[in-house]
Amino acid sequence: MLVVGLTGGIATGKSTVSSMLKASRVPIVDADVIARQVVEPGTPGLAKIRETFGSEVLLPDGALDRKKLGSIIFNDETKRKQLNKIIHPAVRKAMLWQVIGYWMKGYKYCIMDVPLLIEGPLWKLVGLIVVVYCSDDLQLRRLMQRDGSSKEDASSRLNSQIPISQKVAYADIVIDNSGTPQELQGQVDSLIRKLEARAGWTWRVNWLLPPVGLISALLKLLWRRISWSRRGLQ
Repeated sequence: MLVVGLTGGIATGKSTVSSMLKASRVPIVDADVIARQVVEPGTPGLAKIRETFGSEVLLPDGALDRKKLGSIIFNDETKRKQLNKIIHPAVRKAMLWQVIGYWMKGYKYCIMDVPLLIEGPLWKLVGLIVVVYCSDDLQLRRLMQRDGSSKEDASSRLNSQIPISQKVAYADIVIDNSGTPQELQGQVDSLIRKLEARAGWTWRVNWLLPPVGLISALLKLLWRRISWSRRGLQ
């Protein structure tokens, strides 16, 4: 099965693209949704957070007080790393199981919707990278309009992330969300056609013969690593 990494920058429209793909019945593994699920009441993730940060980060009903936790880690790099060590492994594990679930159901491909795909190690493990792009100026205007923030605040948020232009360097396919919703839908439809063509007929062989699929996937990832190295991407 072809595993596709979908990413972008804040206010570039990645979530809109993801919603369009869902509407077309494309299987989506949503990292943001999973990140909330792994810290729900009764989960090992929430128990570890309580053990690390104390019960003051919980609401009266036992749910995670995200605002309180955010205030703790915002200006403390050590505590932020502690939280990441709890959340990230749990999210990656849950995402893997969702991918395996789609494979077992016989899907040709699935989309991993990961905002920080390039910032983490997952970009090295997908078969295709799709980046949703718009210009820096348009990204800034959309962020200000969406959040009602000042130019200074919006610029500060953007500067805390990898510039979208740098993420584009990792992309196999770029979706330019600078136009109308209709133009964006056209690009999403084109993406689906490309994924169908890329999956071809060999996915049936890989699905019926898992060892063949595993070897094929490893060879493809090896070739992609060589290609990335030649392009100077690490």
